[in-house]
Amino acid sequence: MSTNIWVWIAALLTLSVYSFLYKDNPIYRFAEYLFIGTSVGYSIGFLYWNAFIPRIVRPVQAGDYIVLIPTFIGLLFFARFTRKWTWLVRYPIAISLGIGAGISIPLTIQAGIFRQLQATMVGDFTISNIIMVVGVICTLFYFFFSLEQKGVVGGVAKTGIWYIMIAFGAIFGYTVMARIALFVSRVQFLLHDWLGIIK
Repeated sequence: MSTNIWVWIAALLTLSVYSFLYKDNPIYRFAEYLFIGTSVGYSIGFLYWNAFIPRIVRPVQAGDYIVLIPTFIGLLFFARFTRKWTWLVRYPIAISLGIGAGISIPLTIQAGIFRQLQATMVGDFTISNIIMVVGVICTLFYFFFSLEQKGVVGGVAKTGIWYIMIAFGAIFGYTVMARIALFVSRVQFLLHDWLGIIK
């Protein structure tokens, strides 16, 4: 069994988190709140030293006062905590959503539509490529609601449903395997690093 205090702390916190498998309890809530508080504290420190200092303080010290305009807009987020000035928070939210949409929409169209179409249409004449092209066409037919899904169209749409279900199953299986891998790594930590049962 390890005598390292940090290994003990990590082991006890791991057991505290997994105590939720029995039922919700104060030990689990303590570990949950500790994790959230630590994450928030780390994020604040990280943003202070890697965003606030190099992007606001140093430019202002160098005479670049234009950065005070976005800084002021960002500070309007804190107006949410006052009743009188809470309406001011609409402006930074609107600006953030506008900039985010302006940046993400073209990138999403490029990566999610054009690249997918290119990958579907351009490729070797192989079984896997044929299966992929058929799957894309059938799935699109399923979401093509302006045609009544009967006859040939209905059959193609049903094939699209099978493709969708297979895709969801693969995603779910990957998620389950990722969680199991995480659980196995924590069990290995407890048995190897903490208790020293396995080598």
